[in-house]
Amino acid sequence: MPWDVIKLNDGTSIPNIAFGTWTLGNGQGATDNVDQAINVGFKHVDTAQAYRNEAEAGVAIHESGLAREDLYITTKYSGLNGLDVETSIQNSLQNLGIKYVDLYLVHSPRLALPDIPTMWAKMEKIKKDGFAKSIGVSNFEIQDLQILLASAKIKPAANQILLHPYVIGRQTPLVKFCQDNGIAVEAYSVLIPLTHQPGGPVDAPVNDISTRLDVKPEQVLLAWAKAKGAVVVTSSTKKERLEGYLAAGDIDLTPEDINNIDNAGALGARRVAARSMIKRAVAVTLVGGAILGACAYNGVDVL
Repeated sequence: MPWDVIKLNDGTSIPNIAFGTWTLGNGQGATDNVDQAINVGFKHVDTAQAYRNEAEAGVAIHESGLAREDLYITTKYSGLNGLDVETSIQNSLQNLGIKYVDLYLVHSPRLALPDIPTMWAKMEKIKKDGFAKSIGVSNFEIQDLQILLASAKIKPAANQILLHPYVIGRQTPLVKFCQDNGIAVEAYSVLIPLTHQPGGPVDAPVNDISTRLDVKPEQVLLAWAKAKGAVVVTSSTKKERLEGYLAAGDIDLTPEDINNIDNAGALGARRVAARSMIKRAVAVTLVGGAILGACAYNGVDVL
């Protein structure tokens, strides 16, 4: 079925594909790319303090001519310039040129100062004051969520996390925890196996599926994330790619397809772990050899 909306635990709904501004930089180019995404058909724009392009996204949002309720806008508290969350939400709203965001996220648990319960109480007030329709988190692990839920009066609506086949093995417990607790999972960097780690085990099943279905490999990965129940946050500066991303919502993968991608991802993760162990072992050997050589040179007995 095509991209649609996911109902959140607070009764609101979120479009399950978003255009992310993380990699866009700032300036006119960022505005142009957000404008292009909206014109192509994206109804969800995802930005953050840390991306330093909220204002550029705001210009594109304003110039789109769309009614406020026709666009879903997410931004994040990133602790930029050391500002507190109460000040930061006001700055974000001013940058975006809007009165409220649809979803406001704590960008990382390390920003939850002095602690998670205190920060979350401030987020709850932001929601109660009408500056955010929904509140959530990003990059929170299970233990972070457990601390939050123990004191929360309002559950986080979403947790935006790294999710692609090469990390699905370690992220599956987190995904399940979120689902069990009614927290929507948002997935970023879904296309990493193609854009930053090509040539790995995931290529084979993805290419087989793309050939069989006559679609692009990147569309297969987006359909894989959608099949996991995630809200997908993705980006591109190319119009044809964005159109392809939206078309990926119509791709139906079989359980076997998903399983093959998962298994290839697990294999790739093991290979990466093995390479890391070898590199560490080589480094230790080299350092040890250097120490022994230095000791021998200085006449030191190392037995």
